[in-house]
Amino acid sequence: MSAPERIPPRSVTAAELLAHGELRVRGRLRDASNAALFCTVAHEGREASCVYKPVAGERPLWDFPDGTLAGREVAAYEVSEATGWRLVPPTVLREGPYGEGMCQLWIDVVPDAELLALVDDEEPAPGWKAVGFAEVGEGRTALLVHADDERLRRLAVLDAVINNADRKGGHLLPAAEGRLYGIDHGVTFNVDDKLRTLLWGWAGEPLTAEAVEVLGALGTALADGGALAARLAGLITPAEIDATRARVGALLASRKHPEPSGEWPAIPWPPV
Repeated sequence: MSAPERIPPRSVTAAELLAHGELRVRGRLRDASNAALFCTVAHEGREASCVYKPVAGERPLWDFPDGTLAGREVAAYEVSEATGWRLVPPTVLREGPYGEGMCQLWIDVVPDAELLALVDDEEPAPGWKAVGFAEVGEGRTALLVHADDERLRRLAVLDAVINNADRKGGHLLPAAEGRLYGIDHGVTFNVDDKLRTLLWGWAGEPLTAEAVEVLGALGTALADGGALAARLAGLITPAEIDATRARVGALLASRKHPEPSGEWPAIPWPPV
């Protein structure tokens, strides 16, 4: 009688690790505006570092309902996954040592990747896009620029879809193997136009063919009964899902990157 076939153990995905692993707090990230805890998570022989943001540690905001930031972070991840661009690290909503919160995979940053710069020139150099002039002290101004990078351009489209009100330079994480991630998506999906970003370099320019194709697929996934709409239910409100559909529709109609509305500060403060 032959021995039974040995089935290799299934690899645990990052999302499963975050959702089901044992979460242990190792420290606090002091620079975060809300409670953000550095943790390790372990499950079925796999361990990783992560960030845990409990809902109980969220500071009230005048323009977002209390206790909703964690769900918005997860919703941003779901939209990112639906694009296929995977610009947001794996993120789940789960119970932790301080109650329900957002749990996101920790990303090790590649420090030598230059994405933003302040220059003394009036115009950006080749390979860079202008954002605008910024005060740098002692009555001096400098031109704020970002790299003309397809990864940033994809992130600019994602931010327009999720209505990101706080895309700062410190939220851009260049990682190994040329990957780029965006983090800190708690102030997203508002029904009012609140897009604030450092990635205005393509404002008014035509969307890439890739972006138009991705937005078309998003529109289908966001339709009533669509897979993405189902995943967003419970993370954001029905009105916010409708507003997301409308933003996707507007981008497809214009086929251009959005421009600042003039009704809301276009650049977050502080910018980094």
